Amino acid sequence: MPDSIPGSRPTLEAVAARAGVSRATASRVVNGGDGVRRPLVDRVHQAVDELGYVPNHAARTLVTRRNGAVAVIIAEPEIRIFSDPFFSLQLRGISRELTAHDSQLVLLLVEGSGDYDRIGRYLAGGHVDGALAFSLHTEDPLPAVTHKAGIPTVFGGRPVWAGPGSDLAVPYVDCDNRGGAREAVRHLVSLGRRRIAHIAGPQDQTSGIDRLDGYRDVLLDVDPGLTVQGAFTAESGARAMAELLEHHPDVDGVFAANDLMASGALRTLRDHGRRVPDDVAVVGFDDMVNVAEATDPPLTTVHQDIEGMGRLMVKVLIRGLDRESVSPPDSVIMPTELVRRASA
Repeated sequence: MPDSIPGSRPTLEAVAARAGVSRATASRVVNGGDGVRRPLVDRVHQAVDELGYVPNHAARTLVTRRNGAVAVIIAEPEIRIFSDPFFSLQLRGISRELTAHDSQLVLLLVEGSGDYDRIGRYLAGGHVDGALAFSLHTEDPLPAVTHKAGIPTVFGGRPVWAGPGSDLAVPYVDCDNRGGAREAVRHLVSLGRRRIAHIAGPQDQTSGIDRLDGYRDVLLDVDPGLTVQGAFTAESGARAMAELLEHHPDVDGVFAANDLMASGALRTLRDHGRRVPDDVAVVGFDDMVNVAEATDPPLTTVHQDIEGMGRLMVKVLIRGLDRESVSPPDSVIMPTELVRRASA
């Protein structure tokens, strides 16, 4: 139990006196510095616990040049962020890894174009050590905003943005979208499917672009009419499947660019009396278990480690912050794997 005087705030000097070390040594231990022998470190930590000492954030920032906070910027409306489990999985990975590094998550949402100035001012104000940004679109100004703010940033998704800042070399974490899509389509081909359609993701996001390219890599001469664009939502997947059945009733296989669109496609197929996988085999992408295992039938899909990518984004950012070099840290592309269930 802390034994400091009620109403008073324990000081670093008091911690040093309790531990029997100099103030400089106590400061180095409290602020995570190196070069202190383990017995002294243990004594300082014990004194901190006994006194209930809480480091002064402003003073700690002066010593460490860190704020202990990272901005997480999601370039999507709030309604989608809180309805799509992809974002909760990625945020969980980010939050857990930041906690492991004793850092706070500051969530910044982009509802409209006016939010970019606000976010830019906040980032430039020195409130956070770095930023993580994901779900960006091709014309998104965020790369230029973070560059202008002078803040280290790691992006979720391969950056091929056409807007301002597209020439910037920025570190990113992504999965092998194109390779995973190829594996999904090859699986449908191996099942003997000959009229394989694709419900594509938005073509202003690299995940949607890459998964469409992977589909086309396998089906070189595919009818363009067998591709219908969705919006990474279950409703758009249902609409796209209805359009495919109307114009191409002989479809016998479907690769959807994410699990939510695949779940919508399954619902439409059921409503139209099509048996899955007997009449139409369906494969998704993401392997969000709460979606893939809840569909009827359970969804065959391409697994990407969504939570792991969130954690890795933090690790790449921290590695860049800890490095003396001015060059950005290396980007990472994580592997994917086909998970077979009953839909294909």
